[in-house]
This record gives sequence, C-alpha cells and structure tokens, in this order.
Amino acid sequence: MTGPHPAVAACRRGVRAALSEAALPPGSTVVTACSGGPDSLALAAAVAFEAPKQRLTTVAVVVDHQLQEGSGDVALRALEQCRDLGIDQAAVRTVDVAGTGDGPEAAARDARYAALAEAAASYDAGAVLLGHTSDDQAETVLLALARGSGPRALTGMARASGVGVRWLRPLLDVTRDETHAACAALRLEPWHDPHNDDPRYLRVRVRKALADLEADIGPGVVAGLTRTAELIRDDLTHLDDSATRLATELGESPWPVDELAAIATPLRTRVWRELLRRAGSPAASLGKVHIDAVDALVTRWHGQQPIHIPGSLQVRRGAGLIVVERRQVQ
Repeated sequence: MTGPHPAVAACRRGVRAALSEAALPPGSTVVTACSGGPDSLALAAAVAFEAPKQRLTTVAVVVDHQLQEGSGDVALRALEQCRDLGIDQAAVRTVDVAGTGDGPEAAARDARYAALAEAAASYDAGAVLLGHTSDDQAETVLLALARGSGPRALTGMARASGVGVRWLRPLLDVTRDETHAACAALRLEPWHDPHNDDPRYLRVRVRKALADLEADIGPGVVAGLTRTAELIRDDLTHLDDSATRLATELGESPWPVDELAAIATPLRTRVWRELLRRAGSPAASLGKVHIDAVDALVTRWHGQQPIHIPGSLQVRRGAGLIVVERRQVQ
C-alpha cells in the first residue's frame, strides 16, 4: 500500500503540526482561506484531511475581491472544490477594495483580512488558516531587505499569531512547486491569477527578482531566506523574553543608572520599551526616537532636560537615578 504523493504529505504535515500547536478544544471550528489558487487549494485539501482527526469543524471562506471580470465564477468554482474535498461548510465573502495610499495590493490584503476576521467571528472559529508558502516567506524577507527594514521585519510572516482567534500559516515549510504538485496529485483544478504575472504589482517584481537570484546564484536562495527569517525570529524572541524578565526585576521607577548602563545595548533598548510601556506610555506610540532619547540619559548624559514621551509622561535623570513621571501641563 503506497502513501500519499510527497507534496500532499508535506502539506498535511504542515497542517497537522499547526493544528496540534494551536491546541484547539475538540469541536472547535477552523476557517481556511481559499482563493482557488494552488496554494490555498492544497491547504484546503490538507485541512479537510487533517482537521477531522483532531475533531475540528472546517469552514472554507473564499474572498471575492471583484477586481477582475468573472471573479464571481472563480469564487464559486473554488467553493465547489472545497466542498468536494470534504470541508464541512464553505462560503463566499464579497468585498469592495477601496484604494489607499499604500496601493492596490495593500488595499486588497486589508479587505481580505477584514473579511476573514468577520467570517471567523461569525463561525466562532478558533483559528484562520492561510496558504502562505516558503516562497511567499522568502519574498517577504527579500522585500524587507531591499527596503532596509529593521530586524523584526526580516523575521517575515509568523507561523502563528493573534490572540483569541489564531492566524496560522501551516505551509511555510512547503514550496510553491509542492502546492502545485499536490493539486495535480489530487486532481484539483486551481485558478491561476493573471495578477501574479503583472509587473505593475510589487510582489510580482519581487518574485521575478527572487527567481533571477535562484538562476544566477543557484538553488537554495528561497530556503536560505526562510531559514534566515527563522533564525532572526528565534534571536528576537530570546531578546524580548530577556527584556521582559529584566524589566520585571527593575520594577517601577526610579531605576539606578548603573544597573541600566550594565545592560547590553540591544537588550537595554528593549528593556526601555517594556519599562516605559508599564509606566503608561502607549506601546504603539513609542518610536525609536523616544527610546534613543531616553537611553541617552544613561549613555550620553550632559545634563539634558527631561525627555517627553507619549502618554503625557517625562523621563529625567537625577542623583544617579532615572525617573519617569507625569508631565506637568502648562
């Protein structure tokens, strides 16, 4: 007796691991995003096979962006194939993609994620599964490198994120070629989005650049970029965990300058962010400029004035201590 095609098995392993790590209670519902393309169809097939083993109810959601003629027919065909695979329920969500300053790709992505979040809420789902592959991850990392983004951006897409509803990417160890092969082995008929070949879209240009690198340097670029993302993510997670522990040990303001100065710079900047957040500064508003200015009170002290930070707070140095306090409104 032979097993499944290796590409089918790879997709199933990814889904099995993601659902196991999510540890959803039996009877929970999981939503699978399906565009009808090869990546999401391969994902839907794997979910239909693996989820029932963990006593999970499956829902496929097809988002129709209405960006191309005949998009409704494509959505219905994807819906039919999901049902044929054995997905418990399937539905189409139609969205209006409003133009934004970040371009049509970002607008479509925002509309899609909003529709999936609404669907997850309506089905009381514990997780939403997305069909991003290792190729997608490599493209994300390459784009972050080209833009000169910080190390957090270089970690790419997380395998799991979100509180409450979990956003899962089970196929980050699966290549795009493997999802195509899985669809062929299962006799699925994926839709090939013409936008994926349109150089007007940034992601398409990045995809071509990655293919050129593979051709010029040799195979392994995609695997190398995805491996780099994993390594950076592990390092950053360790730094963040260490910073949280140190912030807890330091407690509330005031903080001795000597103790702060003894912390290595990459770790101390993270400690600052956590200390200031706990003191009442909104994390989303704390920028690098604020952290650098506060850190200068320790590393480049020359009697400077208190540093104003978001949350109507100020940070000052005096008598060998760093103090955070409510800013006086004039």
